[in-house]
Amino acid sequence: MITDAPHIVTRRIGQPRSWTLESYLADGGYEALRQALSMTPEAIVNSVNVANILGRGGAGFEAGRKWGMMAKPTPAYLAVNGDESEPATFKDHLLLEGDPHQLIEGALICAYATRLDQIFLFVRGEFPLAIERLQTALNEAYAYGAVGRDIFGSGWSIDIVVHPGAGAYICGEETALLESLEGKRGYPRIKPPYFPAAIGLYGAPTIVNNVETLSNLPWVVRHGGDAFAGLGEGRSKGTKLMALAGHVKRPGNYEVEFAKMTFRDLIYAPQYGGGIREDRELKAFIPGGASSPWLGPEHLDVLLANEKIAEVGSMAGSGSVIPMDETTCPVRAAWRIVRFFHKESCGQCTPCREGGGWLEKILSRIENGRGRMSDMDLLMDVCDNISPGVRWPPAQTTICVLGPSMPPAVSAAVNMFRDDVVAHIRDGHCPFPPDRLPSARPLYV
Repeated sequence: MITDAPHIVTRRIGQPRSWTLESYLADGGYEALRQALSMTPEAIVNSVNVANILGRGGAGFEAGRKWGMMAKPTPAYLAVNGDESEPATFKDHLLLEGDPHQLIEGALICAYATRLDQIFLFVRGEFPLAIERLQTALNEAYAYGAVGRDIFGSGWSIDIVVHPGAGAYICGEETALLESLEGKRGYPRIKPPYFPAAIGLYGAPTIVNNVETLSNLPWVVRHGGDAFAGLGEGRSKGTKLMALAGHVKRPGNYEVEFAKMTFRDLIYAPQYGGGIREDRELKAFIPGGASSPWLGPEHLDVLLANEKIAEVGSMAGSGSVIPMDETTCPVRAAWRIVRFFHKESCGQCTPCREGGGWLEKILSRIENGRGRMSDMDLLMDVCDNISPGVRWPPAQTTICVLGPSMPPAVSAAVNMFRDDVVAHIRDGHCPFPPDRLPSARPLYV
């Protein structure tokens, strides 16, 4: 069902110079912060709990619950995760470039509500325009009095730092992000027992929230947690920004009401994906970024909701939906996904560091016509060593979930499209045509 839910985080995208302070103030910018400063921190946290904002970065953990885990000794920090590096995921990129003041205001509201002492905006280093606009917006916010000392005469003061990332995918994992902020290599930390809310940046309590998560806060403060919770259903409340990529006629970012639309609506509705390119048949789709398990056409009517996607064995993840048409080679697709994750492995854990390389080599030889029938069992055996049982949610032999992000694509190729893998091995070549560039340019809606 396609609803007329309001756009929350993208309502200003497309307006002239939407990234400037002048444009933001003309649309009520920083009024939510003024309102928040007139409230008690407890009242803001309560509103966020009522809204039940699930983290938009991939894990889907409730923002209010994460805030409630914070230990209170000072100093305490907020680290904003803008290191969007998942293949075919580009929603945070849009928000950083198109409405940086909204993110700054959301981060300030979070910091005030949780009594934090410093904000760090960690942004993917390969987003030069986003970093430029975010830093310019931050300078404007300082000059306006929304950041710095005695904000809007409230007596509350806080500083914000923009920190470009060093180009590692793994820094999107919250503890690796903290390591990178500290000037160290982006190695994920073991947890439990110590989560960032207890021991985070510089050993102090730290909240790590995603760009989209925080961008919802100005709207929640102005309209109330009940209004946000009135959108969506179940645990999946509010709206969700979906990055639709792959073999569709209209790839782009689309903000939709959570838990009301189906994948079929998103992919085929003319105002969204517009259907599969060249009107081909859908072969499979990835529902939550390249690390999530693939789904088949029989799952098109699953609702876009965290819990509903979990029921069919996958995840909403980063919010990236990647349809693949009938000409897609599943071996080639799995090989490319595995190659990405293997190259981005930090190398800390042997199953990820070594197992990823084995998977990549085996898939490469199958794709290039040198595969053996025994390779299918070998692939699954290696996957089982990285993520025992090759199930979802994954069991882990690694510190973080980068290692278990590789088996889903391999399992899909071997189990969903076994005949295609056999054809590669039997015929000594890939039976599918070479890739062609999509005919449509990405749309940012």
